[in-house]
Amino acid sequence: MQITVFESTVPQFMLTLNALKNILTKAKTWGEPKKVEMETFFQMRLAPDMLPLGKQIQIACDIAKGFGNRLTPVTAPVFEDTEKTFEDYINRIQKTMNYLEGLKPENFAGYESKTIEFPWYPGKFLNGKDFVIQHAIPNFYFHVTTAYAILRTNGVELGKGDFLGNQNWKTK
Repeated sequence: MQITVFESTVPQFMLTLNALKNILTKAKTWGEPKKVEMETFFQMRLAPDMLPLGKQIQIACDIAKGFGNRLTPVTAPVFEDTEKTFEDYINRIQKTMNYLEGLKPENFAGYESKTIEFPWYPGKFLNGKDFVIQHAIPNFYFHVTTAYAILRTNGVELGKGDFLGNQNWKTK
């Protein structure tokens, strides 16, 4: 049986976004006794020329919802990028998950032949299949990984399991 674009993206994006919520919650719990405010974390970067944690979260959400918006007829919500608090970011992630939850496999019919254009690449485009494989999936994971790395490098006790989230392990 062949895996569908829906199976390889939507549930995985939701799993990872849920893991991101858990990672942020762990950071909050870790920081409270040390008097590290989440607002401080949201301004942290891995390097001076990289975007801070807050922007990494916003972009990861934008990629996930933009993926659905570009490949399906289901319009994604618009976020204003005004998040400042822990609750704001958790809410943004949840609203993104709510949108993804509304996507159905049939919404992706004909996705391969869609033309995906970005204003920052004038005159260029990706077909739907290349957009999924070469842009949406790796870009989403880049920003979630960077968010994880910002927290980890600043002392939050995180491990690979936190990043991977709740996998569907079975017992024999």
